[in-house]
Amino acid sequence: MPARSRVPQVVILLLGGVLIGPAALDLAGPDDVTLLSDLGMGFLFLLAGYELEPSVLRERSGRRAGAAWLTSLVVAGVLVAAWVDRESVHTVAAGAIALTTTALGVVLPILREGGQLGTRLGRTVLVVGAVGELGPIVAMALLLGTRETGAAAILLVLFAVAAIGLASLPSRFRFPGGDVVLRASEHGTGQSTLRLTVLLLVTLLALAAGLGFDAVLGAFVGGMVLRRWAPGDMESLEKKLDVVAWGVFVPVFFVSSGMGLDVDSIVASPLLPLLLLVLMLVVRGGPVLLWFRRELPRVERVQTALYSATALPLLVAITEIAVAEDAMTTRVGAALVGAGVVSVIVLPMVASRLGPQDPVPDGGDDPPGDARTAG
Repeated sequence: MPARSRVPQVVILLLGGVLIGPAALDLAGPDDVTLLSDLGMGFLFLLAGYELEPSVLRERSGRRAGAAWLTSLVVAGVLVAAWVDRESVHTVAAGAIALTTTALGVVLPILREGGQLGTRLGRTVLVVGAVGELGPIVAMALLLGTRETGAAAILLVLFAVAAIGLASLPSRFRFPGGDVVLRASEHGTGQSTLRLTVLLLVTLLALAAGLGFDAVLGAFVGGMVLRRWAPGDMESLEKKLDVVAWGVFVPVFFVSSGMGLDVDSIVASPLLPLLLLVLMLVVRGGPVLLWFRRELPRVERVQTALYSATALPLLVAITEIAVAEDAMTTRVGAALVGAGVVSVIVLPMVASRLGPQDPVPDGGDDPPGDARTAG
């Protein structure tokens, strides 16, 4: 397909899962690949956490992005509460969180291919998308667990302290010759840095599960810790993580999600995904237009709003978790994934066509941070 109209691979993997799953050919089901799928979700959020540079949250753009996301969450909560009427608090929370996500891993490769990552638009989309991934994950930990919100907040602080402690270990404790040994065995059959990364991921997954949080929190924080923690050749490690994650585990997660998708519900209510897509635009894009009205010109604000409402990888994970915890019906979960599929196909394409063909590099004094993407 033409590069500017190419369908993101996530959509192809989901549709492939639908094709081989119970809804079509019935060759396999999600239960057949549970372990690989769980590892895939872990690696997906490890890479998402690695993309986020924590310092961007302290900058002006980061504060505005945080305010925009909190506004989105409040608006989504009100709309979902009015829609589901007397359903449980968990149902309202799950629906509200699902409407406020951003597919940063889908959007950034599009901006990079268009040469826009170094522009004011690209750097703003980066920080808005980073908050759009971090915010829902923290909200899931606080609002979708079995504990009361106050107890969950205390445990979340303890988890953060443990993660910060892990991140500071390499700078506080250095063993004589340790770096030499790691660097000598980081390639070939040793793969020391990659093995340490997987160990870090599994440790934080276990810690999150032990505290009663979902595994995605541990994986996401693991990525943030890895940015400061990993020794050796970081550029080489990033390439290895891309190979392991996107070459093996992450595709299995999306194919498995496609196999478990309730296609019958989408066919029975084809307008519901479109309605949810409109809600995503209003809930996620509207506050971005409001909070960045003085930061960006009109066209770039609209582009940022469209990119921020693009959601699928995190949306798939949230709906799976919510359905598993009976906080969301399979019908609504399938419709949300359907809305996410449409969003990643349509919204970035529309946004990319609104701006100039030759973007001008940003010369501002407030860059949101690192522009790397693992997608």
